[in-house]
Amino acid sequence: MTSAEAANLRRGGVVAGALLLSGCAAVDLPLAGVRMGADGVPYALLRPCGSDSYRTPSLDGWAKGAEDGPATTGWDVRKEELSGNARFPLFSPPHSWRARHRGAQRLLPEHRYSLAFGHYVTGDSYNGVVEFTTAEIARLKPGQVWADGRAMSPGEFERLAEDSC
Repeated sequence: MTSAEAANLRRGGVVAGALLLSGCAAVDLPLAGVRMGADGVPYALLRPCGSDSYRTPSLDGWAKGAEDGPATTGWDVRKEELSGNARFPLFSPPHSWRARHRGAQRLLPEHRYSLAFGHYVTGDSYNGVVEFTTAEIARLKPGQVWADGRAMSPGEFERLAEDSC
């Protein structure tokens, strides 16, 4: 097992444990993506199902080989009851979210990232998640979206998110 796989299992175990204690289980859905803007800036895309509220969006980044340690770059938000689709520069979440930033606020070479948010309601819980590397985002053409482990058009991403709900 690679260190990245071990880190993902550990992170998943922590989330799963918390959800089990709360009496619900969340599934990971491709409801988050990263889009390359015409200006060369990567943008975060969050697409909760319908009018669902969501909470605790975050971006975590680790150097390759250090995925089992704490995130060294990114941000997190403690807010709950967020709503609606969101699109913003990847390292600049909406000011009203009052994100806590850590490390460099740009894509770093040889890093792996996870952009996520959660919707937790008994019997209908899910996480919107996208994982990517700096290299994968650097290969995107303007307008392309990275989601579900691959590059796609914005329309494909919207259909993927809609079909996942």
